Amino acid sequence: MTTEVRLEEAFATFERLERAVAQVIVGQEAVVRSTLIALLCRGNVLLEGVPGLGKTLLVRTLAHALGLRFSRIQFTPDLMPADILGTNIITDREGARRFEFARGPIFAHIVLADEVNRATPKTQSALLEAMEERTVSVGGTTYALDEPFIVLATQNPIEMQGTYPLPEAQVDRFLLKVNVPFPSLDELVRITALNTKSSSISFPSAVASAVDVLAARSVVHEIPMAEGLQEYVGRLVLATHPGNADAPDTVRNYVEYGASPRGAIALVRAAKAHAFLSGQVHVRPADIEAVFLAALHHRIILNFRGEAEGVTPSGILAEVWRKVPVS
Repeated sequence: MTTEVRLEEAFATFERLERAVAQVIVGQEAVVRSTLIALLCRGNVLLEGVPGLGKTLLVRTLAHALGLRFSRIQFTPDLMPADILGTNIITDREGARRFEFARGPIFAHIVLADEVNRATPKTQSALLEAMEERTVSVGGTTYALDEPFIVLATQNPIEMQGTYPLPEAQVDRFLLKVNVPFPSLDELVRITALNTKSSSISFPSAVASAVDVLAARSVVHEIPMAEGLQEYVGRLVLATHPGNADAPDTVRNYVEYGASPRGAIALVRAAKAHAFLSGQVHVRPADIEAVFLAALHHRIILNFRGEAEGVTPSGILAEVWRKVPVS
């Protein structure tokens, strides 16, 4: 099978997938697109938004449309790592006692970590190995997670009492951070109509499979990116560091630490996936622009002055984008 045929088949699959999700999720096209980008890049997504915007519904709909195992973990202060990963239990079979591993909810293809910042740091860190290595270690034994695997974590930005802010090392593990906006008037009317016609939501049938996702990942990985654009990504990331000669004044004044090398990798991977979902055969500057904020927003650490003056990472990145030319 030629590369062109593989590209066309993979693109057709994800077109069907986007349409299937849109049958249930009204609006939120950018959020859906970002989630699919992370799925294609073998990455994870941090979804931030107030309650009731459909974050959980989006994840469940995606799992149904792919026919994959879905697991929802409600993070609370009393949640323990074993509640996520699983634990060894004593079993008695034919008079013989032995330890057997009882798998936790992390053993799914699509995992929703709901209100992840409500759990303690110890429990939050239980996700790190699974997110990065796609493995779980319990009692000296390592268990591989099935692919495709993606963690979609949510957090509420307004109700911060009793929460534990995610440490920078964990936030950096997310390929993208996506702000879920409030729907427009037209979208709100459509949402209420869709959810009051019957007592239950009709989820879509599976339009793709795990094999299709893995095949699409291979195609996305091969999408070419010109050397000039790769250098452009490097200059964009370096411009987020206050000590860099090309950093704008806003970065020098308000940023403590800029984006990590993992941010540059995320930007390149996400740009390739965006080009693929847009039906392109190579990466364009527009693809980089489309994923720029989501890939780097959570990797910008403000200094005390930036925090005190209410500066936002989004505003800083917008200035970086304006100041750093393509060539």
